[in-house]
Amino acid sequence: MDAALLLRKTYDEKRKLDNDEINRLLDESRIVQKLTRDYEERAFFHIFRILCLAEIPHVNRLPYTQRILSYISERLATSKGFTYTGKLTDLVPCYNAMLMEAYVRMGLADSAEVQGALKWIKDYQVFERGRKTRWEHDGICRHGGCMRAVPCYIGIGKTVRALITYWEFTKGRDREVAWLIDKGTDYMLKHNMYQRLSNGKPISAHITDIMFPQAYMLSMTDLVYIAEKWDLWEDEGTGALKDLLSQKAVGPGQWKIDYIYSHKGYKAFETKRNASQWIEHLFSSVDV
Repeated sequence: MDAALLLRKTYDEKRKLDNDEINRLLDESRIVQKLTRDYEERAFFHIFRILCLAEIPHVNRLPYTQRILSYISERLATSKGFTYTGKLTDLVPCYNAMLMEAYVRMGLADSAEVQGALKWIKDYQVFERGRKTRWEHDGICRHGGCMRAVPCYIGIGKTVRALITYWEFTKGRDREVAWLIDKGTDYMLKHNMYQRLSNGKPISAHITDIMFPQAYMLSMTDLVYIAEKWDLWEDEGTGALKDLLSQKAVGPGQWKIDYIYSHKGYKAFETKRNASQWIEHLFSSVDV
């Protein structure tokens, strides 16, 4: 087991480690070494690298992580939320949500960057069909139409996931966040979490794939996270997802990674060859 996974398991189980032990595990982790070995002065490199780093507790203490965060705060964060270029016209729901979640995991839930991203969600994110957003910039109408008559399902899923993480890390202090999560999950449950209303087929590419860490596509890993954290497994709307999880299992409580995103900033933690130890941990409480 990589030391980064040990850190994650210890953190999730709310067991405490002293600073020396945390530093030792960060130093020993091959995953951390891989994530901090290279660097490129490009926006998407920073976006995908922070998404990977954010899955490892305490990694925010590393100078490399602080460098990545500084770039994002200085160049990609705006007063309205996160963008993928630094321009307000390029603010789209999925990237705003993913960067917000990464910052929350870095202990920055109260930062201006996160609060700006959260306010954008509260003011402009649409969680239902036929409702027009009040956001005035047209970037959300590109990339398949984030906010047209039928809102982008990926944007909704990534936003719900980010809100759940914010709710958990801030101990549920903002009731409006819970209301938004309920709205989002109600919409997702109507789609059986991943199916088109028209024909029952998967809504988007990779939505039925197990992948880790997350990237811009909505994956089965995201859906399981949402269902598990928001206690949705008893709802009939998650039945198809549970069936799919059962079909994909390669052993009791074991699954393989289906898909690895290709980008210089993105680094998969494991290969597709063997059962994933990270997924085993993340799906450990799922009863299928």
